[in-house]
Amino acid sequence: MRPTVWTVYRWELRKLRSQKRTYLGLGAAALVPIIFVVAVSLQNGRGPEDVAFGRYIHDSGLAIPLVLLLFGAIWMFPLITALVAGDIFASEDHNGTLKTILTRSLERGQLFRGKALAAATYGVAAIALNGAVALVAGIIASGFNPLTSLSGTPVSAARGLGLVWASLAVYLIPIMAIVCIGLLLSTVTRNSAAAVVGTLMVSLLIQLVGILPGLGGLHPYLLSTQFNA
Repeated sequence: MRPTVWTVYRWELRKLRSQKRTYLGLGAAALVPIIFVVAVSLQNGRGPEDVAFGRYIHDSGLAIPLVLLLFGAIWMFPLITALVAGDIFASEDHNGTLKTILTRSLERGQLFRGKALAAATYGVAAIALNGAVALVAGIIASGFNPLTSLSGTPVSAARGLGLVWASLAVYLIPIMAIVCIGLLLSTVTRNSAAAVVGTLMVSLLIQLVGILPGLGGLHPYLLSTQFNA
């Protein structure tokens, strides 16, 4: 039977499970929320007042993952995503295995789609893991309490939990854009380090453009705006 896109996808997931960088990124996604919760718990009721939901992190554990989404957009999530997206093609080219794969009755489009799906799956897994750990750690530290929305409306804990997961799902849209940037640099540079660092630098550059004066007209088109939204 001829291999399909899903065959490539399964191959790539199997490869990811055997690579150290996969667990490095997922480990960071799980560890950062724990460090953040411990740090804010030691601040005696103080929190990051200047960010959305920052004032509520001691009142409800549901605020923790939302605050982390804001902080993570600057460097953490782009870096975690780039670890796989920036390497998934470049490593094959570096190791000389890409030509071998293309001899297995595979079309280039099938190979690309399978690898792109694997990189996207890793991005989804990182966000889901980060959100789950942040929720558990936040609820342990601050309780499963109602949350106040940005408009000042109280939201029940059960509904707030659903809205947090909805926020994580919407957050995947700009994350997929980061995946695409990583895939682009991975194929163009054929160098894992250049692709990973380049993806992170593009993300940081977008953040920089967002704070420069006189460039307000670009804000609706910047990934930083979409992350914050």
